[in-house]
Amino acid sequence: MTQLRTAVLVGVLLPLGGACAPKALPPVPAPAAPPYEQTLAEILSLEDARVLRRQTDAPEVGPVAGPDLVRLLADPLGRIRWRAALAIGRTGMTEGVEPLVAALRDTDPAVRAVAAFSLGLLGRAEAARPLAEALADPDRRVAGRAAEALGLLGAKDRAGAIGVLVAATAGAAAAIAPDDLTFPLAPEVEAFRLGLYALVRLGAWDEIAAAVLDVRGEPRLRWWPVAYALQRVADARALPPLLSLARGPGQETVAFAARGLGILKDPRGVEALLALSDAARHGPRVAAAAVRSLGQIGDPRATAAVAALAGNPQTEQNVRLEAVTALGNLRGPEATAVLLDTLGADWPALRGAALGALASLDPEGFVAVLATLDPDPDWRVRADLARALATLPPGLATPKLQAMLRDGDVRAVTPVLEALAAVKAPGLDGALRTALTDGDVIVRATAARLLGDLQSADGPRVLRDALARARTDDTYVGRAAILGALAKYGAAAALGPLREALGDPDWAVRRRAAELLRGLDPAADVSAMRPAPVDAPAAYASRDLLAPAYSPQAFIDTDDGLIQIELAIGDAPLTVRNFIALVGRGFFDGVTIHRVVPNFVVQDGDPRGDGEGGPGYTIRDEINLRPYLRGTVGMALDWADTGGSQWFITHGPQPHLDGRYTVFGQVVAGMEVVDRLARGDMVRRVRVWDGERWTEGPADR
Repeated sequence: MTQLRTAVLVGVLLPLGGACAPKALPPVPAPAAPPYEQTLAEILSLEDARVLRRQTDAPEVGPVAGPDLVRLLADPLGRIRWRAALAIGRTGMTEGVEPLVAALRDTDPAVRAVAAFSLGLLGRAEAARPLAEALADPDRRVAGRAAEALGLLGAKDRAGAIGVLVAATAGAAAAIAPDDLTFPLAPEVEAFRLGLYALVRLGAWDEIAAAVLDVRGEPRLRWWPVAYALQRVADARALPPLLSLARGPGQETVAFAARGLGILKDPRGVEALLALSDAARHGPRVAAAAVRSLGQIGDPRATAAVAALAGNPQTEQNVRLEAVTALGNLRGPEATAVLLDTLGADWPALRGAALGALASLDPEGFVAVLATLDPDPDWRVRADLARALATLPPGLATPKLQAMLRDGDVRAVTPVLEALAAVKAPGLDGALRTALTDGDVIVRATAARLLGDLQSADGPRVLRDALARARTDDTYVGRAAILGALAKYGAAAALGPLREALGDPDWAVRRRAAELLRGLDPAADVSAMRPAPVDAPAAYASRDLLAPAYSPQAFIDTDDGLIQIELAIGDAPLTVRNFIALVGRGFFDGVTIHRVVPNFVVQDGDPRGDGEGGPGYTIRDEINLRPYLRGTVGMALDWADTGGSQWFITHGPQPHLDGRYTVFGQVVAGMEVVDRLARGDMVRRVRVWDGERWTEGPADR
């Protein structure tokens, strides 16, 4: 505006007529490009607000153009274009599809690759054709990301083209060792890996088999992604190659093959799985996968071996837990005897698993056993008991469950409510209405969800009253659950509350409301949900966030030893900043590890200990190109953009998590500690070193 006024004023002061020619004005220099860090801060701000652009108010002329992710796709700097393309995918805005499709023609292959990745995040069907064309990109990094995106889109009609890519690049991966976890590998190998994962998401058995099996049905490659694909596709024709891989080298490959045999539930896999259940020979991760699969198959030939593992106190604890659980599907007197003995185990997780297995083996006998037991002193075991009762006939389960509603620990009450609903207990409606007024938000959320399933005549009125009370909650959980329950009653009951929720203080609720609205009315206008509530612009401009001198290192002190994690501040800066801030509050100190799934994840960060707790706010996802490999650290979610404090570490590769959960770190020391951790172990203290100073909780915690 200043330049415009100056130009007008100069024009007025110039002599009129031709007696005196005006002097030539000096050229106005072009405005200097903002420094990279400033532009990156603007990108972070827009991405966090989940918008493509922001209008800024100039007092004299009103709204003027502000930072714009689409405009940044034309920036001279490739790294700016790359970062803008990623941000567009993270916003989730369909308006970003067209500019990202244009970016598939960028001169920089890295920009083309991230544009393809972001189109996968947006998930719009109209991107399928240009992504299919990108499979032929001369740079295999681009082709691989295009295949990945097509898999995320669920583009089944493109499986043939992806299969051609995977077959063409399989040779590049042929010499890779079974347990190689290097990332990234050569572009051809990455294209093979990403294309294979895409075929898994599309359920494309024929294309997978053509690429990785020879004419005899034997695997051409023994690299673990092949075993993952054959396991995950869950096709009965995968049995012979899975058996071959299960008997071959490599812990990651063998573990995936063992899991695949359980998914197929074919008794021909029992012999191989029994051999793999020897932890001394194959390691506890493979043994845990084998024992779980033996339970899934349920062949009585496995009963004696699994019972021996379950009854032996020297068995590695996570393998033993898997064995106790598996006995619930394995018939035989030795199974019952071991489970009865396990009811007296010191470890609460074992006692809870034994209850579930006994209920599965002999429902009536289980009830008789319960009559001889006092209530377990650990709420987690009482919660497991409720889940076990949920599998019984209503007449057997209901009296015990109704008594358990009076449990003094709310964390044991929520599974009781779910069990009462599962057995369709008399009086359920009244119990749920009472629970809707409970002081615990998770109890209320559970009751709301179940009341939505129950479809009571005046359910909408009851839920709307509960929603009004939930507006003062410090967490999204209750409001989101009530909105989901209202949606089950149909548009008449839900549209008003859902539209109002588009302005909820928590973005997670807005996002859930928009999803529910579209489910009831695909043409619904949900634009009022944006922008997401964000910090002031200055919060994104810190050099510690944008250009740290060092990668921050987190040190996790646990009951089993020390774990060191390198935090990925370049790939997930806001997630890392949030994690470090919680560390500074001592949020993680003294928190128990509430979830361990052997050969999958260890999960922590819930002060409640039941998987339902958080910090009282949510952060936005920062989905990035890092894969989930062994020791990868990710942010746990209820649904998209519901991260907060719960984080997990993967025991091994988990490609099905790629592109769905934020990766924000990698274990660099202490994976043997991660492998030993069990449910109920404690994180004693967390500290972060950023190269210059320590961040840790108060000393008196």
